[in-house]
Amino acid sequence: MENKKVGYCLTGSYCTFQKSLSALSDLLEHGFEVFPMMSENAYRTDTRFGLAKDFVETIEKMTGKRVLSTISEVEPIGPKKYIDVMVLSPCTGNTLSKIANGITDTAATMATKASLRNGIPVVIALATNDGLGQSAKSLGVMLPVKNVYFVPLAQDDPIKKPTSLVCDFTRVRETVLSAMEGKQIQSVLF
Repeated sequence: MENKKVGYCLTGSYCTFQKSLSALSDLLEHGFEVFPMMSENAYRTDTRFGLAKDFVETIEKMTGKRVLSTISEVEPIGPKKYIDVMVLSPCTGNTLSKIANGITDTAATMATKASLRNGIPVVIALATNDGLGQSAKSLGVMLPVKNVYFVPLAQDDPIKKPTSLVCDFTRVRETVLSAMEGKQIQSVLF
């Protein structure tokens, strides 16, 4: 996929960062040029899953580019059309709900808005503990939206976390390729 440019934004589903980084690596290995982004919280929050600065350094080393993490840094991606597809991986229920309700108050939501308003496909790699709870209505709103494509997802632990949904991060690249052809990969739910 030489010359195909991907905006790749991590939001605060910290427990899935390693899986997201594997998906990012897969894109890079297949020749995509990746422009890394992180929501403000993902960019600066240390958690039990790792230090923010370590994730930022890893991503910058992988991509050879500085991580964009503010609204003003990501806003030009849409009008300047310097990406072919925007990927939110992982995308939290909070971010999904903001996008579904037109709220643009983070780098992730601005990158999404800037992409959609300029006809750039957006791929959502959802990872949220309330996907079948409060965020379910936002998922329902976003599923039929033009130029929005979901990485196939499922309940990750129906017994202990019955409302939790997590995408199959191994299918991010496949979903990106399909989105670039204007098609939703099937099945969305597995």
